[in-house]
Amino acid sequence: MEQRTGLRERKKNATWELLRKTALDLFEERGFENVSVAEIAAAAEVSKATVFNYFPSKEDLVIGGMKRHTGDAARIVRERRRGQTPHEALRDHYLHLLARRAPQTGLNDNPMFLRVQRLLIATPSLLISAMDYRRQASVQLAEALIEEGNSLLTARLVASQLLHTQHILVEVNVRRVLKGEPLEEIRDSAVSAAGHAFGLLEHGIGDLMRRETEPPAPDAAYGPDGCRFDYEHDRAEAAEAAERVFADVGEEVLDKLTEPRRR
Repeated sequence: MEQRTGLRERKKNATWELLRKTALDLFEERGFENVSVAEIAAAAEVSKATVFNYFPSKEDLVIGGMKRHTGDAARIVRERRRGQTPHEALRDHYLHLLARRAPQTGLNDNPMFLRVQRLLIATPSLLISAMDYRRQASVQLAEALIEEGNSLLTARLVASQLLHTQHILVEVNVRRVLKGEPLEEIRDSAVSAAGHAFGLLEHGIGDLMRRETEPPAPDAAYGPDGCRFDYEHDRAEAAEAAERVFADVGEEVLDKLTEPRRR
C-alpha cells in the first residue's frame, strides 16, 4: 500500500510539474493573456479537466503559491509568544525566512521562481491578483488582531502597515535578484533593510524627513483645491483615454475587475 501511495504521489507531482512548466513556456512565448487553458492542456497532452484538477484557475499556474500563504501573517501573530508585539513576530519570521532564502522573501534564485517573477512583473492581470492576495492577507491579519480585543480601525491600520512594509522589502529583493546581484550581497543588505523598516514601525516616523530648507514656490498651475486651473472636463477626451488604457491592459484585466472566471 505504501509503495502504491508513493508511486501515486510521484505521478501527481510529475503531472503538476509538467503542467506548470508547459504553461510557463507558453506564457513566456506568447503572453499570459494570449494562452488558453485548452491550449496548455493540448501542449501537455492532457485534458482541460486535468489542468483544472491541479490548478483551479489559469493564474494558479503562475502564482498559485501566493494563495497558500495568505494566512501566514495572521497565524504567526496568533501564535506569537507572550509579551511579543505583532511587528516583532513578523520581523523575526521574515528574518528566519531570509536566512533560509525562502521564495516568500524574494531572496531566491531558483530558475522557476525567477521565471514566475518576470512573468508577474510583465502581466498586469497577474499583478492585480497578487495585490488581491496581499489584501486578503491584510484582512486575515486584521481579524486576528480584532480577536485580541483591538478596535477595527487600529487592527486594519496595523495590519496594512505591517504587510505593506514586508511587501516592499520583498519587492526590492526580487528586483535585485533579477538584475543578477549575488544572493549573499543581497541577503546582508536585506537584513539591514528589514531592521530599518520594522524599526520605523516600532518607533514611528516622528521627526524623520522633517524639512530643514525652505520649500520651492507653489506650482502656479494648481489651485487651492489641487486641480489645474486649465483643466476642463471633456467627455470625448476622457473616453479616448479610457479606451487607450483598456486596450493596453487587455480584456483579461477587465474580466478580473468585473466577473473573474475560468477560461
